[in-house]
Amino acid sequence: MPEHALVSLLIHPLIAFILVVLFVMPFRKLARLAGIVDAPGGRKQHDKAIPPIGGLIIYIIFMFYGLISGIVDLNQYWPLYMALVVLLVSGAIDDQHAIHARVKFFIHIAAAALIAFMGNVQAAYLGDLFGFGVVWTGFMSYPFTITAIVLLINALNLMDGMDGLAGGVSVMFGWFLFASFIAGWFSQALILAVLIACIMGFLVFNIRNPWRRKASLFLGDAGSMSLGLTVAWFAVHLARGPESPIEPIAVAWIIGFPIFDTCAQFYRRACEGRDPFSPDRGHFHHHFIDAGMPVHYASVLIIALVAVMGAIGLGGVAIGLPTVILTIIWIALLGAHIVVSRRPERYVKLIRRIFGRLCVN
Repeated sequence: MPEHALVSLLIHPLIAFILVVLFVMPFRKLARLAGIVDAPGGRKQHDKAIPPIGGLIIYIIFMFYGLISGIVDLNQYWPLYMALVVLLVSGAIDDQHAIHARVKFFIHIAAAALIAFMGNVQAAYLGDLFGFGVVWTGFMSYPFTITAIVLLINALNLMDGMDGLAGGVSVMFGWFLFASFIAGWFSQALILAVLIACIMGFLVFNIRNPWRRKASLFLGDAGSMSLGLTVAWFAVHLARGPESPIEPIAVAWIIGFPIFDTCAQFYRRACEGRDPFSPDRGHFHHHFIDAGMPVHYASVLIIALVAVMGAIGLGGVAIGLPTVILTIIWIALLGAHIVVSRRPERYVKLIRRIFGRLCVN
């Protein structure tokens, strides 16, 4: 690895991290003065008004620093930038004025179509998923890609319901960074490192620890939707063909957790005769809270699960495990999660049985 590339991987992320931390403090105060806060009540667990501007700060720093430092080639990344602006603006409006779920759905489709068509981002290559040869999506690559991107945008948006859980997204980006670095894709690795550093700067104010009992800053819909879009962008870019750093089945494992949770919730709500986009307390992280587990323990366990799934995907491919085996196990886990999630109390009982010592009631 060139020495200058190693220095860049250390210096640029450090600068991005410091910038996020420095910008959070004054803008958090301005948000409170302007009344831009997430008030407690309803399904929400927090007891104070918290500014939901973390995602805005993360991505404004990420995009501007990428440009001024020269690590982002705007000729390649402008569709991602434009799609992020769409989601950041609509998400910021939604955080304050609650855009209807169906309206947001069409906004997600527009953002996904922008990067699929203008960014030349299509999931055309899926690898040898079923043992019968390489699967190509062909003429279905655009609708398949748009559907996958919209699913990820919603999955990450729904996953963000607990202090520190955005760290799970950092784990996904971390696996992308690791694969890019190993494959010698240093420019992609550097961009990912800067993005992770920006998220880490936000987590200083969001994750619970001995020095911070509760979050003082939320990601907001603007941030969670943008994270989903960015995960989709790198997932497709890094698994576009046989010579890419990651096999598509490994990507499926890396991003599997939020997909599992979202599919299970959509299925459960449909079975109950409800709008699949209607909010409730049936998500995976809610099961831990309902089981009586403190938030800081639950966040760590879920982040660890995301990390383990990524390790299974990348590790399985690395040791030569047949792709069809990884595919079958992934599908089986999805099916099992959907079945168990049909009745959320099953997960609550399971969590109490396995992690009883960590549960307080």
